Amino acid sequence: MTDTSALFRPWSLGSLELENRIVMAPMTRSKSPEGIPGQPVADYYRRRAENAVGLIITEGTTVDRPGASFDPAIPNFHNPDSLAGWKHVVDTVHKAGGKIAPQLWHVGLARRPGTGPHPEAASDSPSGILPGGKEVGEPMSAEDIADTIDAFAKAAKAAAEIGFDAIELHGAHGYLLDQFFWDGMNQRDDRFGGGLVERTTIVQEIVKKVRENIPADLPLILRFSQWKQQDYNARLAQTPDELAEFLGPLSDAGVDVFHCSTRRFWIPEFVGSELNLAGWTKKLIGKPTITVGSVGLNSDFLGSFMGENSEQSSLDGLIERLENDEFDLVAVGRALINDPEWAAKVRDGRFDELTDFNAEKLKELV
Repeated sequence: MTDTSALFRPWSLGSLELENRIVMAPMTRSKSPEGIPGQPVADYYRRRAENAVGLIITEGTTVDRPGASFDPAIPNFHNPDSLAGWKHVVDTVHKAGGKIAPQLWHVGLARRPGTGPHPEAASDSPSGILPGGKEVGEPMSAEDIADTIDAFAKAAKAAAEIGFDAIELHGAHGYLLDQFFWDGMNQRDDRFGGGLVERTTIVQEIVKKVRENIPADLPLILRFSQWKQQDYNARLAQTPDELAEFLGPLSDAGVDVFHCSTRRFWIPEFVGSELNLAGWTKKLIGKPTITVGSVGLNSDFLGSFMGENSEQSSLDGLIERLENDEFDLVAVGRALINDPEWAAKVRDGRFDELTDFNAEKLKELV
């Protein structure tokens, strides 16, 4: 039988104390009418908290910019009623013995004009271009960027006041912050554009302002990725040296944990090493990392969105990497959609009760 004890060792950072290394990955649900998370949202997270998930990272919840969301049913993190809803979610998770962090989000040019809770709003983006250079809008002005930085800081302050246990910034998958990172969508000629380091400027400033507005010991997580929704083969860093160049300023600005999003955790990030993206990030930067990507399943999530099911796969390779301190925490997505009790079953060795992933579950996200 697989020894899963490494997954269930305690872990702590600052004020965050976790009973184990399992993180619920953020997964968009669109089940918050008018952007307000209600009792079903609280129940959704409670079921995972009471079944041995160490840290829950919520679905993306949008900051206070008119174009930040592409769906009125995605929760926001600024409306007073929405913040009250999130307070209830936090209290519910805490009562169940869990810990929880919001993922603060701006979708940027992933939003089509005319969609979301403010269909009249423009879609924010670094340069108003799609990959390949097609012009689809206006670049964000300096005032727009300043307002966006303030919006993230305001949301982070609210999260701390509500009682969240950590905060994550969504800087991955081709959404707004990642659009600034990516030269395919950032062709600015001011200080928010330029080379790899210069393109991190907006996120550096967000991180610094967030840190000014939250307790010093409240962990701040940044999720980033090489791949983009717009281009699965895109890469910010071609080499370990470039990855260190990219991440160093973000770490210095105040990121505590890097959530390293990959489609399959077992794929090496660079030729010549078996380390994945989380492994390289920890090696280069020296800060804790979260790995993610098809944990417990034999295929990545993209196929699931096309109706493909996924079979269970062994956790042995994941646990070996964790035991070798390649990364610190393990984010689990579809397996926890499939079964709210997944972590408890793994902890208790009830592998015969685990089931293959049914793609229909993605429609439910219950």
